[in-house]
Amino acid sequence: MIHKKGVRLFVTFHTTADAMAFERACRTAGVDGRLAPVPRSITSDCGIAWETEPPLRDALADVIKRERLNTAGICEREV
Repeated sequence: MIHKKGVRLFVTFHTTADAMAFERACRTAGVDGRLAPVPRSITSDCGIAWETEPPLRDALADVIKRERLNTAGICEREV
């Protein structure tokens, strides 16, 4: 995925282990995105977020629920 400017969706995590488990689950499920530093306007315990396109919010919610993943939050920001 190429980093794009505009509105992006960020999933934040309490721990790096949670972020890495999320990345594995998204890759397995074919949900596009990447691990990235958390934007300064968002607070996060571990400083890592999953960054993707806002239309993928429902697909991410499905992965979170199915895999019982731990997240700190989901938000959209202009980058």
